[in-house]
Amino acid sequence: MTTVRAGAASDVGRVRQRNEDSALVVDGVYAVADGMGGHAAGDVASELAVAALRRLADLPDRTPQDVHDEIARANADILASAVEHPVRTGMGTTVTGLSLVLDGDAERWAVFNVGDSRVYRYDGEVLTQLTVDHTAPQSVTRRRGVITRALGTRPAPPADLWVLSPVPGERFVVCSDGLPLELTDDEIAAALRAEPVAQAAADLLVHRAVLAGGRDNVTVVVVDHLATGPDAGPRTRGAHAAPEDEDTDPGLITYLGLDTDPLGIPTRP
Repeated sequence: MTTVRAGAASDVGRVRQRNEDSALVVDGVYAVADGMGGHAAGDVASELAVAALRRLADLPDRTPQDVHDEIARANADILASAVEHPVRTGMGTTVTGLSLVLDGDAERWAVFNVGDSRVYRYDGEVLTQLTVDHTAPQSVTRRRGVITRALGTRPAPPADLWVLSPVPGERFVVCSDGLPLELTDDEIAAALRAEPVAQAAADLLVHRAVLAGGRDNVTVVVVDHLATGPDAGPRTRGAHAAPEDEDTDPGLITYLGLDTDPLGIPTRP
C-alpha cells in the first residue's frame, strides 16, 4: 500500500483583494483549483471543483475513470450554480492534482489537469513538471498566456489524465500558477530540499512566492510518498494522507497570513 503524508498552504499575495484558490488534501486525493471571474465568483468555482473531487474519498477502490467522471461533474456543478445565481455567470476555474487509484489490481497515481495550475514530481534531485499548461502563446503585452481550458465551459473541457506507478521517496507539488509565476524550477527544488516535512515545505514555498512578488494568489500542496514499515509511525495509512500533526485536519489548508516580509514590506495592498 502507498503511504503518504501531505501538507498545504495558501496566501492571497500582495496584489489581489480576494483569494480565489481552493485546495484539497483528503484520503489519497490532492488537488488545487484556481478560480477565475473575480466578481463573477471565481472563488465559488474553485470551491465547487474541489468539492466534486472530495467525493472521490468515498470511493476506496476508485479508478482513473472515477477521477475523470468527477472532473466532468465539477464542470456541470459550476454551470448549474451559474444558472441558479446569474451573478456568477462566467465564473470558471482550473483544477489539477493527483489521486491514488486502482488500475486493475495495481495501485497507481492518477495525475489530472485542466488549465494552467500544475503538478510537479521531485525525486530528491530533479524537479519535473508532469502536467501540460493549457494556454495560448503569450503575447508581448501579457506576462502569461491565455488559458485555453477551464472548468465552467460548455462543452465540458477535456481533462488530461496520466497514470503513474508509485515510487517510494518521491514528492509531488500541486500548485496554482502563482507559484511558478514567482519561483523558477530551481528555486522550487531548493525549497523542497530545505524542508523534508510536507507541511513545512508547502509553507516555505508559499512564503517565498509571496516575498518574490506575490502578484497572484498562491496555493501549494506537497505530497510525500513515504517508505512503509515500523518507522512510518502509527498514524500513516495506506491510500490516506496522514496529517503532519495529530491536531491538523488533513482536509484543511493553511492560510499563512503573512502581513510583512522580513524587511517589513506589506504583503497585502
